[in-house]
Amino acid sequence: MSGHSKWATTKHKKAALDAKRGKLFARLIKNIEVAARTGGGDPDGNPTLYDAIQKAKKNSVPQDNIERARKRGAGEEAGGADWQTINYEGYGPNGVAVLIECLTDNRNRAASEVRTALTRNGGSLADPGSVAYLFNRKGVVIMPKNDLSEDDVLMAVLDAGAEEVNDLGDNFEIVSEATDLVAVRKALQDAGFDYESAEASFLPSVNVPLDAEGAKKVFKLIDALEDCDDVQNVYANFDVPDDVLAEVG
Repeated sequence: MSGHSKWATTKHKKAALDAKRGKLFARLIKNIEVAARTGGGDPDGNPTLYDAIQKAKKNSVPQDNIERARKRGAGEEAGGADWQTINYEGYGPNGVAVLIECLTDNRNRAASEVRTALTRNGGSLADPGSVAYLFNRKGVVIMPKNDLSEDDVLMAVLDAGAEEVNDLGDNFEIVSEATDLVAVRKALQDAGFDYESAEASFLPSVNVPLDAEGAKKVFKLIDALEDCDDVQNVYANFDVPDDVLAEVG
């Protein structure tokens, strides 16, 4: 899992700075709108909305955009879309399992875009249930190290339900049950620790090791899927060693 997590955090850090910033902003705004619609527009009473807003702020989404999305979702302002969550399952190069989370207002468009991205990049759409069982829904908090040790972090979050702390290089990844995510995030805040993001995620239970050639193909597929407007998150069960990650760049 660590190879995949390290790749994901590095990639998202770069995404906040590169030409895909607009797409990243759109995803974060959509998350806020859906969270407000589902659980109400008060971040203090809606942990999912709180975390969506914090992630948007960390990625430099303007406050005005955040507030408008919150109001649209809560029904305080007109213009919100009828977003639906749809998960697609597929296979990528080297037999890598892919789980694709979409938020869309057009199911047919989302399905078409996902299928096209998969087939053009060495993948294929799979039947529902054929891939999902390889992933577990977990709470994942990413936090910068800031001279802290794994033990420092573990001591702060263990009683809150954290299962493990993984070293991702510049960051720590704290994994818990999805239901313990808010408690873990609050434990970090109470300890005075800064964090980058806190969200429910799908983590693979079994990984497919990739060499440089396989990694390039899988990364290309994931990039194509993430370029789809309706795609929010892409999860895949690959593991790439640090030396291969460095070679692929």
